Amino acid sequence: MDNFKAFGNSLSSIGQQITPFASRTFQYTKEQLGQAEDKTELPPDYIDLEKRVDALKQVHQKMLTVTSQYSHEAYDYPANIKESFSDLGRTVSEKVQLLSAATTPAEAQAALTAPPTAKPQPKTFSHAIARASLASSQLLHQQHTGAGEDPLATALEKYALVSERLGEARLAQDAQIQSRYLAGWTTTLNTNLMFATRARKNVEKARLTLDSVKSRAKGNTWKIGANSPRDDHHNTEELSPEAQEEIEKAEDEFVTQTEEAVGVMKNVLDTPEPLRNLAELVAAQLEYHKKSAEILSELAPIIEGLQVEQEANYRKSRENAS
Repeated sequence: MDNFKAFGNSLSSIGQQITPFASRTFQYTKEQLGQAEDKTELPPDYIDLEKRVDALKQVHQKMLTVTSQYSHEAYDYPANIKESFSDLGRTVSEKVQLLSAATTPAEAQAALTAPPTAKPQPKTFSHAIARASLASSQLLHQQHTGAGEDPLATALEKYALVSERLGEARLAQDAQIQSRYLAGWTTTLNTNLMFATRARKNVEKARLTLDSVKSRAKGNTWKIGANSPRDDHHNTEELSPEAQEEIEKAEDEFVTQTEEAVGVMKNVLDTPEPLRNLAELVAAQLEYHKKSAEILSELAPIIEGLQVEQEANYRKSRENAS
């Protein structure tokens, strides 16, 4: 007997949990089919906040879809490049050091293919240019038979060192963007905006509950087909005290949830964090481009000097030949 009573209490408890959900679902279905006669309207200011929050969410999604590439090291690495494990074994700077100590072509080749001392080198466009430039420089050095050094080979080696520095600057930029911009915008999207979405869902649940209580108290039933004559004798004045109390309780809950959602949405919209994060993104890009300009400014006059010297030697050789 006790077991039966416990089972009955369990069913009653489950019923109490299911009933609000079922009532909301029934009310929602009636609204979708145009059968709901009364639907509580949300305040215009609340609707405006919803639109602004939706726009902010779309902005975060669009921007993160693109800027999340900063989390992938090889986002600018050419797909058509085929580099071996030995190509990625050491930095260009390390290879140049080894090459400077080489006295034979065999030693130079060994320097280029030296076993790695750490993790594989980064796969960025600038690092790829650095490796290609150094390898090209060595090809010219190995085939050079004239006096002095091949000016193009010398220029390519210097360009290789500079390109590696550009690649490292880019990686530093990416690290700053990941920590100062991507992390912040991802948090706003997955936390702050999610809280706003949850608060809005609570408002919708409270509204459906309120309207279902009103509909049930007024005796509105499901209607199929054309609108049937409505008995207008049921109004708030004829409601029982119990029904009136239930409606007031649902109204209080609706107001509470609406006020809470307004507060959450305003907080999401007013926080300066997204703009602060965007400023960090711009600052990281600016620092990278300034650094790149400084690095290239150091190289440009050296390359130009080599080019002027080579052109002068070329003209001199042509004059002597004539």
